[in-house]
Amino acid sequence: MGTKDINVNGKTVNPAMEAGIQVGDIIISINNKKVYSSDEVEEAFNNNNGTDYVITVKRNEEYKTYTLTPVYLDNEGCFKAGMWVRDSTAGIGTITFFNPAEGTVAALGHPITDVDTGEIMPILNGEAVETTVTSVIKSTNNETGSLCCDFLSKSIGSLVKNTQRGIFGEYTAQLDMSVCSEYEVASPQETEKGFAQIICTVDENGPQVYSAEIVKISYNEDVKNMIIKITDDALIEKTGGIIQGMSGSPIIQNGKLIGAITHVIVNNPLKGYAIFAQTMLEESEF
Repeated sequence: MGTKDINVNGKTVNPAMEAGIQVGDIIISINNKKVYSSDEVEEAFNNNNGTDYVITVKRNEEYKTYTLTPVYLDNEGCFKAGMWVRDSTAGIGTITFFNPAEGTVAALGHPITDVDTGEIMPILNGEAVETTVTSVIKSTNNETGSLCCDFLSKSIGSLVKNTQRGIFGEYTAQLDMSVCSEYEVASPQETEKGFAQIICTVDENGPQVYSAEIVKISYNEDVKNMIIKITDDALIEKTGGIIQGMSGSPIIQNGKLIGAITHVIVNNPLKGYAIFAQTMLEESEF
C-alpha cells in the first residue's frame, strides 16, 4: 500500500523502492514461498538473516520478480523492507446490477480504497457474501451515517476488478429471476434532470424503491456524472439521506437503469454523487 524511507546510520534508504517494487503490487511469493498475509511477509523478512530476497509480485495482470535487500535496525532489533503491506479488507456496499448475459455483477460505483493511504486496493482473490442489516446510523450535516450489517456465510460471487468505476465480478449464487426486475441500461444522453427513483436496502424488509431527484448532470466527468437528491420522506426519516453502505444503489428513471449512487456530499446528506450505469456496464466487461 506504500513505501517508506528508513534512516540507517544517518543515511536514508528505501529497499523496496530501490528493488523496483511499487505501490499496488500484490506480493505472491518471497524466496519461492507463497505468502498470504502481512504476518507471513514480516516473518519471512526476519527469518533469513538479512540476505537478498527474491520477491514475485503481480502488477497489471503480469508477474514480475525483484531482488530486495532489507536493512537491519539496531534500535528495533529487526529487518526492514521499507514497504507498507495490507493483506485484506472488508466492507459493505450495494450491488448495482447483475448482467445475466455475461454472468457479471457490478457494485459500489467507486473503488475500495485503503483506509490509511487512500490507494485503490488491488484484488488477488475477492469474495462477495450476503449480509443482513442490523441497524442504521443516520446521516447528519456533521457526520455521514452508515448501515450496520452482519456478514453471512453464504457466498454469492467472486470479485475480480476494483476500479474507479466500482467493483466487478462473477455472480455464482442461484438467482430467482421471477422476483427480479429487469431494466434496460440508459445511455448518458437519455438521463434527464428531475424525478427518479433509487432501490436500496436499509432494513430487514429488503430492497425498496424510494423517490429522488436528479439535480445536475455532467457528461465531462468520468465518475461524478450526476448529483442526486433524496426526496423520499420515509427514507430520510430512516437514514437522514445518503449513508455509507448505500453506494451502488441503482437509480431508475423512465423505466431504465441510469446509474448508481456513489458518494454523499459533505455537510448535505440529502445530496450525493452518482455514476452513469453505462459507464459501469462498460467497466464490467472482463
